Amino acid sequence: MLLREIAHARAGDKGNISNISVIAYDPQDYALLERHVTAELVKAHFAEIATGEVRRYALPALGALNFVLHGALSGGVTRSLALDAHGKTLGSAILSIEIPDQASQP
Repeated sequence: MLLREIAHARAGDKGNISNISVIAYDPQDYALLERHVTAELVKAHFAEIATGEVRRYALPALGALNFVLHGALSGGVTRSLALDAHGKTLGSAILSIEIPDQASQP
């Protein structure tokens, strides 16, 4: 299933760093997010964009995961020649990650 089926995202940017939060619509789906949406998966998903480290921070009380992508904005908004390579665009792109369906979980 696509991540967007069980979560939404909020994102922003500062310099060459993008900050993306993935938030479960239903708190019961947070465990599925935590199990499958890893920093490694996000780094692989944005392999052509994020040249630096990707860190994940778990926020269980909010049912959210926060990802900090270093080197993700082509030098930063004011230095990049890319069209709309800002963090908010990446927030939408993260939701196209495919994760195992809940029904297939033990």
